[in-house]
Amino acid sequence: MIDDLWYKNAIIYSVNVGTFMDSNGDGVGDFEGLSRCLDYLSGLGVTCIWLQPFQPSPYRDAGYDITDYYGVDPRHGSSGDFVDFTNQAKQRGLRIIIDLVLNHTSDQHPWFQAARADRKSKYRDWYVWSKKRPADYRKGVVFPGVQQSIWSYDKIAREWYYHRFYEFQPDLNTENPEVQTEIQRIMGYWLELGVSGFRVDAVPFMIESRMPGKKRVLNYEYLTRLRNFLQWREGDAILLGEANVVPAEDKDFFGDEGDRMHMLFNFYVNQHMFYALASGDAEPVAKAIRATQKIPEFAQWASFLRNHDELDLGRLTDKQRRLVFSKFGSEKQMQLYGRGIRRRLAPMLGGRPQLELAYSLMLSVPGTPVLRYGDEIGMGDDLELKERGAVRTPMQWSDEPQAGFSTAPKTILPVIDEGVWSYNLINVAAQRCDPNSMLNWTERMIRFRKECPEVGWGTCTILKTGSPSVLALRYDWRNNSLLTLHNFDDKPTSILLDVGVKEGDRLVNLLVRDESRAGSNGKHTIVLEGYGYRWFRVGGLNYILNREKY
Repeated sequence: MIDDLWYKNAIIYSVNVGTFMDSNGDGVGDFEGLSRCLDYLSGLGVTCIWLQPFQPSPYRDAGYDITDYYGVDPRHGSSGDFVDFTNQAKQRGLRIIIDLVLNHTSDQHPWFQAARADRKSKYRDWYVWSKKRPADYRKGVVFPGVQQSIWSYDKIAREWYYHRFYEFQPDLNTENPEVQTEIQRIMGYWLELGVSGFRVDAVPFMIESRMPGKKRVLNYEYLTRLRNFLQWREGDAILLGEANVVPAEDKDFFGDEGDRMHMLFNFYVNQHMFYALASGDAEPVAKAIRATQKIPEFAQWASFLRNHDELDLGRLTDKQRRLVFSKFGSEKQMQLYGRGIRRRLAPMLGGRPQLELAYSLMLSVPGTPVLRYGDEIGMGDDLELKERGAVRTPMQWSDEPQAGFSTAPKTILPVIDEGVWSYNLINVAAQRCDPNSMLNWTERMIRFRKECPEVGWGTCTILKTGSPSVLALRYDWRNNSLLTLHNFDDKPTSILLDVGVKEGDRLVNLLVRDESRAGSNGKHTIVLEGYGYRWFRVGGLNYILNREKY
């Protein structure tokens, strides 16, 4: 039944195990520490935890360079610790999804070591090789300015190997049936240990044809096979895909019948949200929402603001991107790869009003919200760290040494201990005691979002407001309607709004004790302060009693 699609109305929280909580004082976060924080996450309103890679790794790319897909890096604990963690999460009603990083391995992985050492090894064809350097060896690099090519020469193998990302991350040959079988084994293993699905890393690159000299073709049918295997093993497990594609390609990843990815991150709306925040113009984000509305019934978008990578602005026009850069990342050290910004949201937006506007917007656009650890307290970044490390600093729990994250004198990444984003000023313990803190505001907004299933399940209609700076979204689902308003301008504005549904003459504000009544013309006059936002229940609050079970 469609009602059983838990991911449609989840609250997903992204965690890096190594930087969340250290239980044994070695400076690295671990599963025992994460387990101790489950009550905190449950209290925040989280329903699903997304874990970034925690498998054994040289950690040259924050764990995305994996050397053993069936293990837990000893720094994070043992497989027993992982199972204990998933069990404790289950007791609290929390689901777990983990990163599935199968586009590439570490060059230290035993498969690659065997492949490079012996042409006759069965692992040789698990990777992509070329006897000659391909003519397009510099074309299509993912990290411009840092990554030099997508083909590198291996002196032991005496051939060139393909790597879409860093040279220490050779790509797996996912067209090889043996590799496909191994991927299923990996998925099946973690499903048996209690996970509810996978965030699939770099989906377009994982399914592309990689053979030298062959035209780049994406094998979408492979996603269908992954989905079939997953549903056979665990009926309600999901695939959340990372695919930064244009709207015309969405159906290829979801599948015409919704039989490929269950969810995709909505990069297109995300980038236009930041343009709206920078420009004060609501229309581009409205257009982006319209462009991504037609998806299969069983599919869902994942809505987000910031993640563990750079803020990728590659889908904006050059003019739009320059404006976002000028507003939120004007200095060269704040930018990355020529397309993105390597800052956390709070330092970019600066003030609390625009920060609240952004989070309210993220919670109210179509899809399931995904929060990054530390978002709930407005954590800052460390631009002294290289590349994306700037937004991956340890969680700030208290004003105790090392932010309460660890008792070690040195941590996996340095905590932020200077300036306005220092853990002495921004931490969970202090904000818990402040009823007006970002933490308590976020918890309250998550509760409102969970009480408004229309956003996850319903049909979204963009209403005319008469103001270029105001975005009005109405959600309809099972005879109930929700209305959200967001003003991207820093100045107050007044709008005249026709809600367009029965009982639309009365709007009850969910955030404060207030309501609006339509005038004789059937329209509402609503004044929004600069960066103001509203969540209205259309027709009153009796929806709780009248709403059908979902």
